[in-house]
Amino acid sequence: MKVIFTVIFLFLSIIHLNAWVYPEHRDIALMAIQNLSAEYRSILDKLWSEARIGYESRLTEAVIDAAQSTNPQFLDYASWTAISGDHSCSPENLLYNVLETDWILKVADVAAQLKIDLAEAENRHKHINALRDSDINFQRVDVEYATRAGSNNVHFLLARPEVGTNAREYLMACLTEGADLNALAAYTLFHISALMKAARLNIKILSQKERSALILSVLADEAFALHFLEDVFASGHVAGTWGDASQRKGTHDYYNEKGLAVTTWDGKRVVLMGDSYMRPQDAELAAISIRLSIEQLLDVASGKVNIDYSAANESYQSTQNSFNVCTNNFVPPRSIEDTQINTFLGDVLVQTSVPGLAIGLGELPRFRAELGAFIGVVPALRGATVNGGFGTEQTTVGGVGGIDVAIRLGFGLEGVLNESGDGLIFLDLGWRQDGAATMKFGDSPALPEAGQITSAIPGRSAFILRFRMPFWLIPGDLLILGPILGLTSPKSLAHVGVQAVNGGLIPWQAGIATPIGRFQFILGREIGVALYGRGDKKDAILIPGQGANNDNTTLITFKSTQLDFPILEYRPFRTFALDQSSSLVIQINFGVDIPNSETVIVPPGVEIPELDNVWYVGVRFAFDWRYYF
Repeated sequence: MKVIFTVIFLFLSIIHLNAWVYPEHRDIALMAIQNLSAEYRSILDKLWSEARIGYESRLTEAVIDAAQSTNPQFLDYASWTAISGDHSCSPENLLYNVLETDWILKVADVAAQLKIDLAEAENRHKHINALRDSDINFQRVDVEYATRAGSNNVHFLLARPEVGTNAREYLMACLTEGADLNALAAYTLFHISALMKAARLNIKILSQKERSALILSVLADEAFALHFLEDVFASGHVAGTWGDASQRKGTHDYYNEKGLAVTTWDGKRVVLMGDSYMRPQDAELAAISIRLSIEQLLDVASGKVNIDYSAANESYQSTQNSFNVCTNNFVPPRSIEDTQINTFLGDVLVQTSVPGLAIGLGELPRFRAELGAFIGVVPALRGATVNGGFGTEQTTVGGVGGIDVAIRLGFGLEGVLNESGDGLIFLDLGWRQDGAATMKFGDSPALPEAGQITSAIPGRSAFILRFRMPFWLIPGDLLILGPILGLTSPKSLAHVGVQAVNGGLIPWQAGIATPIGRFQFILGREIGVALYGRGDKKDAILIPGQGANNDNTTLITFKSTQLDFPILEYRPFRTFALDQSSSLVIQINFGVDIPNSETVIVPPGVEIPELDNVWYVGVRFAFDWRYYF
């Protein structure tokens, strides 16, 4: 049981709640730079030209490459905003990944393909499948993709504490030392760092090497800041972050897809969309603030605006900013108080959205994802084609049907990374009643007249158990890998868990959305066990004469254990309320019924006949209802 809780904790730590997807982040920055005036663009181009000295083989010649598509060989500055936060944890980490790693170009390739797939997705199921493919591929090329920002809400706006909170009060709440790390605090931290470093560019004593290194650091700080400024224009990140993991993810996903009507601090009324649902007007709105932030940086870098950088501490001087947004959960102390800086921040932040209220009167409606402990009831109908009876000479193919009812206890972890994910863990305990098999125990033409009593497999009942859990490479491997990797390499465990949830190392078990429902191959994720003949009386069957009992029909009692292996699962519909879910589940399965504990009843003194395993292929219709705690 400890292993199960270890795996559950792992999955809860990888809930993916970053904002705009990579191509959306890049498109916002691209638009902002394209909208710069000729004067500002000239300054930025010069800075970029100096920054790429020594890195000409990695960075684009122009500061942006609007035509860049799949298989890029270079990275432009717009891509830095997308790599920040989601594919790096600090400006220092950003620069290393951009300039020194090979996998970051593969990330850009996956992102370019995602942009194409989203543009071609004319319906919801193709949209979901595009995100599924990109998440699987992002995780494959960037092993820390799913876990990088799993411990905090840095990509979100803080909830507004009071309805009367004004812009200045809200900003101060976001920047207060010890407050939960949030998107506005992250933007402020890195934008100030960029401005302070940019002020040093006007020193004439810098060598070209020192100047190039400083410009790289400035651009990295600003790109990192811009990532979080872009985040605050995603609808799912404006609604507020309070609540448990289920509420945060459910609310995030709902408003991203459905949109949210908001008012900006300067009084504009707009509707925002969210992650992977960005419209041109969403990009245009966010690009206004991004452009203004870049212009502030260029004003300082060009000497048009003077800032006394000497008031800043050493971290703002020239070294790369190493503040890690993935591991720090709280706002650090503010190291500088400057009226001019605060004016800069106010000019940008006044254009951002007024966030939703914290819990209480007037709060935005909250939604839950299927995350957390639940109890459920699962009635089911079964039908199967069997290869014969238990007797070695009972080879006539027939059919068997039955009904199940079970109590389900489990932990919902579906859609941890995206809607195609499946981290569901559950245990069913219940009862089954089977009807008699369609074939008879022997070949006599009179047997059909006797009804089910002469069936090769009469009606019988069983205790049933059903267990489900994702796996990485082979069924059940997380039960072993969980505790081992949990002690020796938590990062490896997280990587293995992410892949397990999203279809496994070879992602053939990822969910496939279609216009008629969701399909998923689940062989190895779920197993059913039926224990027949464990009631007050054993089951009884007739075995025609065979072997030493060739002249005698034998009546025996026996027990059997049936193993059920679902292959393919189909959910034609699914509904989820605040604390309940329901869906119809259709499974194609196969299995084997293994007899044991045989005893001869009549005739006395004959040998116990040899019994064969009974194999079957069937279909199971279940109604899956759950109540989440």
